[in-house]
Amino acid sequence: MFYSIALAQADGAAARPNLIEQIAPILFLFAIFYFLIIRPQTKKQKKHQEFMGQLKRGDSVLTASGILGTVEGITDQWVTLEIADGVRIKMLKNQIATSAQEINEGKK
Repeated sequence: MFYSIALAQADGAAARPNLIEQIAPILFLFAIFYFLIIRPQTKKQKKHQEFMGQLKRGDSVLTASGILGTVEGITDQWVTLEIADGVRIKMLKNQIATSAQEINEGKK
C-alpha cells in the first residue's frame, strides 16, 4: 500500500516542468510585446522629440487638435501660432503634432 503511494508521488515529480519551461512562454510573450508595441512607440517618440528640438519661427505645423498654423514665437513650454492673418494663438509646445510638410509628403 505505501509502496504504490510512493511510486505515484515519484511519477508526479518527474512530469513537472522545470523552471525554464515555465518561464519560456512568458519571455516569448514579452519579446513579442516589446517588438510590436514598445520599440515602435519609443522610436516614434524619439523622432517627435527631435522634431520639437528643430522647431523654429516660420515653420508650418499641425497641432494635436487639428489646427494648421505658422510658428510665430517659441519658448521652452509655449508656442505662438498664427492661424490666419493677424490671428495668433498661444498653446503648449507639446501639443504640436507634426509639420505641414510631412502631411503634404504623405499625400504624394
